[in-house]
Amino acid sequence: MAPDVDLLAARSATLTWSLVIPVKVLAQAKSRLTGLADRRRSELALAMAADTIAAAVQAQTVGAVLVVTDDPVVGDIAAALGAIVLPDTPQAGLNDALAHGAAYSEHRWPDRGRAGLAGDLPGLKPGELTAALGAAARVGAAFVPDAEGTGTTLYAAAPGTRFCPQFGPASRDKHLAAGAMELIARELVGLRQDVDTIEDLRAATKIGLGPRTRALVAAGSWV
Repeated sequence: MAPDVDLLAARSATLTWSLVIPVKVLAQAKSRLTGLADRRRSELALAMAADTIAAAVQAQTVGAVLVVTDDPVVGDIAAALGAIVLPDTPQAGLNDALAHGAAYSEHRWPDRGRAGLAGDLPGLKPGELTAALGAAARVGAAFVPDAEGTGTTLYAAAPGTRFCPQFGPASRDKHLAAGAMELIARELVGLRQDVDTIEDLRAATKIGLGPRTRALVAAGSWV
């Protein structure tokens, strides 16, 4: 029997989500930002993570932001922004960190959706995240591809749907093969623009940066 459309619409409006954001130790972050000193890469990674966390905390249907990190500076800032900080106990990469945060949520709040979000989205707006999670609630499992069209910035699984993130190389194709629905909309431009290179940072600047990344860019010759 086909699901009732009205019930699905109601669930999308009322479902609460736990959002997991893994953040690397700053000394290891953003190695693809060539031409920048290690300190500057760390500063940029921290600013982008903080802006991403701040936007996520403000999204209407996000009940908790779980930041998985072993970096004490990231942890302190995330906690000050209202996130729950979890140590990266698996220490086995991005997808295992996401699964670790999702398992924490499922144990504590079994009726919530679980979602994984990239930590380098300085142009993210809370409304974009709310819209994408609402769409995911209607279909069970969904993802948002990055601006390049090969990666992923958001993966979400509603209650009762297996949480199986496939972040990494060719993650768009992997999520599609696993049965997750691709969410693409012009309104999700900030949610899709992750930053791995200086060119990505220029693109995010045109969208509009969060306050911490904007201040950092304004203070130096970044773009």
